[in-house]
Amino acid sequence: MRNTTGTTPIWKAIADTLRADLAEGRYVPGDKLPTEAALAERFGVNRHTVRHGISALVDEGLVRTRRGAGAFVASTPTDYPIGKRVRFHENLIAAGRQPEKRVLQVETRSATQGEASALDIEVGGAVCAYHGLSLADGQPIAIFESLFPLERLSGLIAALNETSSVTEALRSVGIADYTRATTRLTAVRANATHALHLQLSEGDPLLRSSGVNVDEGDQPVEYGRTWFAGDRVTLTLES
Repeated sequence: MRNTTGTTPIWKAIADTLRADLAEGRYVPGDKLPTEAALAERFGVNRHTVRHGISALVDEGLVRTRRGAGAFVASTPTDYPIGKRVRFHENLIAAGRQPEKRVLQVETRSATQGEASALDIEVGGAVCAYHGLSLADGQPIAIFESLFPLERLSGLIAALNETSSVTEALRSVGIADYTRATTRLTAVRANATHALHLQLSEGDPLLRSSGVNVDEGDQPVEYGRTWFAGDRVTLTLES
């Protein structure tokens, strides 16, 4: 659609209006913008013109688009340090974000060969598997699975049913402190489950962190795997 008035191009006027909406708090980081069809109806233009206006906001870093999902207000990625001590609540509070954990499932099962090796237990040994969702300022940033050797940590399941904090649960069963022994980072794609919980599209980029935490005697107490939304978290490595 061509502007014949000789003034501001229509796509730019749309971008200016949406930018003002963002500045006024009509949409906040993480919000999905109305569909192209809805915006075309609002501004009385075709979808191509709307798309041009949104592209300008994408170029400015104000909006992100996800194929098949739409356009979303961009969020500033949360800095998340990975070092000797990895503590979810402390990390987010230090980054100026409000931390929240949602427990998805706590179960007892047998350890696979890889899990047993990481936890230094026998294959098939009983582990507590803690599945959860991590949020910052109400926005999902990661989905995680933490595994604990039950033979060493009797009472942990009951503790995790009372608190979402791994640190508090471990302290209640006698682990006063624990530190990170190993960390491995891998770039992966979101599967259907990741996409559902993280409000992403299947195939979106994720950062997967896997690591082992040990107690003060260097005995493994946790083997954790976390899938971070790639555009919502900046992982920083500390010596």
